[in-house]
Amino acid sequence: MPVFYLDIGIDMQVIILDTPEQVAEKSAQWVTEVIKQKPAAVLGLATGSTPISLYELLVEQYRHGDLSFADITTFNLDEYHNIAADNPQSYRSFMQKQLFDHVDIAPSRTYLPTCSSEQNPRLQGEAYEQKIKDKGGIDLQILGIGANGHIGFNEPTSSLSSRTRIKTLTKQTLTDNSRLFGQGEFQPTMAMTMGIATILEASYVLLMATGENKASAVKQMVTGPLNAMCPASALQLHQHAVILIDKAAASELTEQDYFLWADKEQQKVTDSHGLLTMC
Repeated sequence: MPVFYLDIGIDMQVIILDTPEQVAEKSAQWVTEVIKQKPAAVLGLATGSTPISLYELLVEQYRHGDLSFADITTFNLDEYHNIAADNPQSYRSFMQKQLFDHVDIAPSRTYLPTCSSEQNPRLQGEAYEQKIKDKGGIDLQILGIGANGHIGFNEPTSSLSSRTRIKTLTKQTLTDNSRLFGQGEFQPTMAMTMGIATILEASYVLLMATGENKASAVKQMVTGPLNAMCPASALQLHQHAVILIDKAAASELTEQDYFLWADKEQQKVTDSHGLLTMC
C-alpha cells in the first residue's frame, strides 16, 4: 500500500492511529520512502522521547541491509546553548546514541545549531541557515510537539517568520524536560533552534505526537487559530504537512470521525496517482 499521498495538493493531513507503536512504524515508512527515492536526501531531525522509537526502527532497517544513510545529510532542530558535544545531555550526544552511532551516516554530514558562550548567537544562527541552503534545503523535516505547542524550541510568542536563533525556554518546557536531568545536574535555560520560517521551508513536514499530555497542543495546532501562542499552528500554512498521532493525542479533537474518513478517501487518490515524488 502506498505510504504517501502528499503530491495531490491537499490540506494538512491528520492521520490517527491506535498506538504510539503504529505512529513510529508509519513514520519509519515515510522516512524510508524518502531515502529510497532520494538516497542523498536532507533530513531535518528532532530529539525528545517521541522520535526514539522511530530511530530504533530506522537502525533496525539499516542492520538488516534494507536502508543506507551513506549519502544522507541531517540538520537537527535545536541544541542547548553553551553545551559541550560530549555532554550526555547535549542533543549531539542524544543523536549519536539513538541514531548516528548505529548507521552508516558520515559524521561530517550531521549538523546541529551549536553556540558556545564565546560565539555570537546571531552569527551562529545565520551560519546554520546558510548551511541548510548550501545543501539544497530540507527534504523532510521530522517534528515533535511540546505540551505548550512548541516545535523545535520555538516557544509560545515565537515569531512565525523566525529563523535559527537563541531562545529562552519557558518554565513549562524546563519542567517537562527536568525528568531528563539528575538531581543537582545543571539544566540549560536557553537553546539554539531552527525558526518557524525555517521549518516551513522544508519540502515535507512529518509531526509525531503521542499521549494524552499532547492532546491539548494537538487540538490547538490542527483546529485552533493560527497564532504565535501555539507555534505548531504555523503548520496549517504548509501544503505538505502530515500529523501522525495516536488516539490519546487525538482525544481532544472533535473532528476525529472526519479525519479517519478523509484518510481513507485520500488513500484512494494515492492508489490512482502513485507515491510522493522526491526531486
